[in-house]
Amino acid sequence: MLKLVCFGDSITARKEGLDTSILTTKLAKQVDGFEVINAGVSGDNTIDAISRIENDVIKHNPDLVTVLFGANDAAVHKIVDLETYKNNIYKITQMIKPERTILISPAPVDEKVQFARTNEVLFGYASTVKQVAVDTGSPFIDFFSEMSALDDYTQILKGIRNDGLHFGDKGYDFLVRLLVEKIREVCY
Repeated sequence: MLKLVCFGDSITARKEGLDTSILTTKLAKQVDGFEVINAGVSGDNTIDAISRIENDVIKHNPDLVTVLFGANDAAVHKIVDLETYKNNIYKITQMIKPERTILISPAPVDEKVQFARTNEVLFGYASTVKQVAVDTGSPFIDFFSEMSALDDYTQILKGIRNDGLHFGDKGYDFLVRLLVEKIREVCY
C-alpha cells in the first residue's frame, strides 16, 4: 500500500466535529491503495513545518505528500515574509522530493469575518507557491484561485468556527475533489 501524508496547518489538522481530521477522513474514502496519514498542526507556519518535517513526514517514507501552508505565514500576528516563506517551501519540497510533493496554495478568506489575513496578502503567498511548483516541477493545486472563482466561496468558508478561514464540510469536499484529481493525474 502506498503512503500519502497530508502536511499542513489547521486546515489540514481540523476535525470539524469528527473524531479524526476531516481532510484525511474524506480523502481516505476517495483514494484507493493509499494509507492516508495526517501531519497537520494548528497554528503552524513554514518555519514550524521545517522543524517537524523529519519526524512528522520523512519518517513515514511517503510515496506522496500534500503540502498546505501559508494561512499562518500570511497572518498579521505571525507574518513570515514572502522571501522566507518561498525559501521554506523550496526547502520542504527538496526534503520530500519534488516528484512526491503536491504543493497547494493557501485558500482565500472571507474578509468580512477574518481580520488577521487579507486576500491581497494571501494571493502573494499563493503566487509564491505556484512559482516554487514551476521551479521544482512539483504538482500544484491553485486552491486560492479555484476557490476564489466560485460564486459562493464565502459560504463554503463557513465552518464550525465561522471565522472566515476554517471552512466546513463543503470546503473540504471541494479541496478533496481537487486533491483526488491531482493524485490521479500524478499516480495513475
